Amino acid sequence: MFTPQLHHDLNLETVEVEGVPTELFVKNYLLLTTVNEEVVACTSEEYIVEASNYYNKISEKYPLLILDEESYERLYNRYLELRTDKQIETMQEEGENSEDDDDELSLTEFLRTSSDILTSEESAPIIKFVNALFYQAVKRKASDIHIEVHEKRGEVRFRVDGILTKNVDLEKKVISLIISRIKVISNLDISENRVPQDGRTQIKISGETLDIRVSILPTFYGERVVMRLLMQSGSVPHLNELGFPEETVHDIRTLLRNSHGIILVTGPTGSGKTTSLHAFLQEVESPELNLITVEDPVEYKSETISQIQVNEKVGLTFAASLRSILRQDPDIIMIGEIRDEETAQIAVRAALTGHLVFSTLHTNSAAATISRLADMGIEPFLISSSLLGIMAQRLVRRICDDCKEEDVVAEDFAAEYNLDPSSKIYKSVGCKKCNYSGFSGRQSIGELLIMNDLIKDMLKETTDEHTISKALEGEHLVTISMQLKEMLLRGETSLDEAIRIGLAHA
Repeated sequence: MFTPQLHHDLNLETVEVEGVPTELFVKNYLLLTTVNEEVVACTSEEYIVEASNYYNKISEKYPLLILDEESYERLYNRYLELRTDKQIETMQEEGENSEDDDDELSLTEFLRTSSDILTSEESAPIIKFVNALFYQAVKRKASDIHIEVHEKRGEVRFRVDGILTKNVDLEKKVISLIISRIKVISNLDISENRVPQDGRTQIKISGETLDIRVSILPTFYGERVVMRLLMQSGSVPHLNELGFPEETVHDIRTLLRNSHGIILVTGPTGSGKTTSLHAFLQEVESPELNLITVEDPVEYKSETISQIQVNEKVGLTFAASLRSILRQDPDIIMIGEIRDEETAQIAVRAALTGHLVFSTLHTNSAAATISRLADMGIEPFLISSSLLGIMAQRLVRRICDDCKEEDVVAEDFAAEYNLDPSSKIYKSVGCKKCNYSGFSGRQSIGELLIMNDLIKDMLKETTDEHTISKALEGEHLVTISMQLKEMLLRGETSLDEAIRIGLAHA
């Protein structure tokens, strides 16, 4: 009888031993790996019965380890990837030997009727690979999947917590098969590879439906694909869960109690603006109110809100949608983004005629937002009478508490960013808990400008960004830069991350 040892290690590698049927081992949940340069067999508590039954049948008695669930799953996935790679290689060899491409296209039809991609065990390798890609992306909480093609090879990258990380390198031929598969499930034209294409698809993973927005772009070496994974409304965080300080949350709630006016959320792409807007909508939602949104695309699907998807090809722009919405007797309107002068004019008009309007703008600070509105042709007196408040926000990666190490502030950084050289700060390292990234999750920070008499009076004189920001400093506005500095000194983020997000110079 064997006595298995318990073992915890996330970074175990697959091992192929000559004469050992790897497929059979994996099928019986017994995985081979090396620990201290010795080949060992691993399983987890969940599969110990199946694994030990098979272990008793094999002649070679490797030392047996029981892995924790996470380590086992990671190693098991590596074996599945290895199997997929082999199948893809075999398929490539077959493809090179045959002139007929019809098989390649029939592959892509194989899974269209499958209800859940995780149950399709015996589907073709390319389909399996695409399914595995979605599954990994969801598990790693990725927001985007990038499939890129270069001169000799292609690669797949995931955007996790706002940062792109490489997932896998692939042969160029395989990339084209994968892109064909993605085109089929997104109802795009497989034969067209000279012009950009946009589509959508829905997949089911573990009983959950996931919406995916697909963008395909021809580049010099071939097509590249970016897929945005869109969440359901059930996953919209509550206003308290966004990470803003209590004081800010209280001020936002006060603004949301207004019956008319504009509340803007600003920041660069990927700073959590849409999530904040949907959190606002959740906060004000009630059976007595009519809530309508115009979005491009609809990122969070809601059961209780009327959502309009912009479609510029048929003339359904933000401005056209807004004009129609105003005839639908709305109480609250959410505009995905103010992109042009026309949309800005209608939004202001809606706010002045008794509607509460939420929207976003791509500006970096609260002061810059006022200047941008003026540049869009909105008269300063209209800005002061319609605007309630501006939230300029960012998403900051939180440093992993399990592996962070103390850091030293370099002299030139101390002078440049007005930091005390003796400050206790931390740097990211990377461990199994944070998937070797050094960071664990993100937190919203934001500067909230509430339109008060001082700003309204100033708008009579100027809409200059610098003048407004100087006045706001005098009003003790807690800026993004100040909040980043506080996070850094509290050991919640690293200096590199704070500078990347916008730690202003002294």
